[in-house]
Amino acid sequence: MKLITVSGPPSTGKTSVIIKTIEHLSQKDTKVGVIKFDCLSTNDDILYKKKKIPIQVGISGGLCPDHFFVSNIEECFEWGLKEELDILISESAGLCNRCSPYLRGSLAVCIIDNLMGIHTPKKIGPMLRYADIVVITKGDIVSQAEREIFAYRVKEVNSKAKILFINGITGQGTLHLADLFMKEGERENLKDSKLRFTMPAALCSYCLGEMTVGKDYQIGNIKNINL
Repeated sequence: MKLITVSGPPSTGKTSVIIKTIEHLSQKDTKVGVIKFDCLSTNDDILYKKKKIPIQVGISGGLCPDHFFVSNIEECFEWGLKEELDILISESAGLCNRCSPYLRGSLAVCIIDNLMGIHTPKKIGPMLRYADIVVITKGDIVSQAEREIFAYRVKEVNSKAKILFINGITGQGTLHLADLFMKEGERENLKDSKLRFTMPAALCSYCLGEMTVGKDYQIGNIKNINL
């Protein structure tokens, strides 16, 4: 089974792009399922079910979504094998711009949009920097100059990534993405797989539920501002 990770900040059009891409893959008799990782809630599973796409949802709640992902992805992979999927897509929203949801040996896709501002690529971190493919959406809303500047800023952060401009509403550009998915290699399991980059740093007293402000209540991984 192929494992593909699609990540990106909230509301960039990840689900729309994935659904349009799966429509192309389905025409090639390719069975695709999705694992949706989110923080508090999601209704995206309704959209997948309407398209009869196998879907499972994981809500991290008070945990870091990346830590939740990495501690559950093996079980998700096994679910995909039981469903006899050809491709399993892991969809994850980057909520802190320090997210690192990619595994070595599996295709990594980051979806961002042109409305985020031309300086945003430098603020996203490993989620963009370690992606194999960067999909830029909502290009129809901005000028050609803005699209070119935004793409240039992406290249400054990740010079090796393939950049695709995709319209999540019409699906324009998703056929190319589907072809790239089909070229991805298969995996038997995720045993001893490694992340491409370290997770956001933890563990401090506030991670464990502490709510009182003050140095007397701060333990663990603490970083002080240099004033």
